[in-house]
Amino acid sequence: MNEIFNIKTEADFQQKCLETFQYQYNNIEVYRKFVDYLNIDPNDIQEVGKIPFLPIEMFKNHTLLDENKKTDLYFQSSGTTQMNLSKHWIADEKLYQESIQKSFEQFIGKTEDYIFLGLLPSYLEKQNSSLIYMVDFLMKKSGKAENGYFLYNHAELFEILKKLSKQNKKVILFGVAFALLDFLDFCHPELVEGSFQLKNDLTIIETGGMKGRKQEMTKDELLAIFHKGFGTDKIYSEYSMTELLSQAYSLGQNIYDCLNWMRILIRNTEDPFSYVEDGRNGAINIIDLANRHSCSFIATQDLGRIQADSEILRVAQDDGTILSKPFQVLGRIDHSDIRGCSLLVS
Repeated sequence: MNEIFNIKTEADFQQKCLETFQYQYNNIEVYRKFVDYLNIDPNDIQEVGKIPFLPIEMFKNHTLLDENKKTDLYFQSSGTTQMNLSKHWIADEKLYQESIQKSFEQFIGKTEDYIFLGLLPSYLEKQNSSLIYMVDFLMKKSGKAENGYFLYNHAELFEILKKLSKQNKKVILFGVAFALLDFLDFCHPELVEGSFQLKNDLTIIETGGMKGRKQEMTKDELLAIFHKGFGTDKIYSEYSMTELLSQAYSLGQNIYDCLNWMRILIRNTEDPFSYVEDGRNGAINIIDLANRHSCSFIATQDLGRIQADSEILRVAQDDGTILSKPFQVLGRIDHSDIRGCSLLVS
């Protein structure tokens, strides 16, 4: 087992981050040039908060790959053929698989207990999707004959869900947000009339994906529609991206949690080298130690905040247990967010 999955304490995490930083500085040319450009001496980095985070846009124009590795496997971000898409080269496929399985099992349960269905049309229609790879992997681990994908054949999915609901089967439906809304629109007459009621053995895991496809709405509004439409309290969310090999999950209230080898930091949008206090909005920096052979320290273009409510914080225990704070994803950074500087909690 890769040693990142043995991280148990905050000291373990800090030590592994610093070791990973030194390794990537020495072995990943693009990251080394980035650090050098900032005029940072890697020997001066003695704490995680001082590690430079690579702008996620670098994956669009540069090959981030361990100089000691060769690979033909890569994931590519979604978008049109006219767009410059991010590529994430994968040098250790087994490490990614282990990250998928351990993340799922910690937050959801054992893969063999579930039937997996995928309503992911925009991803199925593209090649080299990390999301499709993840769901494929979970389906294989599940081994259920009923596992399968759906594009726009809502009627078929509707019938399968009704059948599995009657059989009291435990089902997970991975869905991109706009496709889940389209599906509920298709189901609406029967749901309103009460002729079809899904049971709580159904779990929905929405994976984002609204931009340009539906009228914009907040995540809370979206989740409320799913709760009502699917008739289940198990409306979960998964947060990841092409440039990552780990996933954060939300099991409700649009509040996400990480594994012990992943961490969210919230940077100041006006000063990328400083961080804001818990409870304040800012830009999301991600540490993903599963990205051993690309870059583990990524500055995203997502807005978020660390939860400041002490009642929902997972804090370090006296025995040194890992410090991991729940977080929210608030949307994408745009110029109005920065100009308005409306970065206080509303």
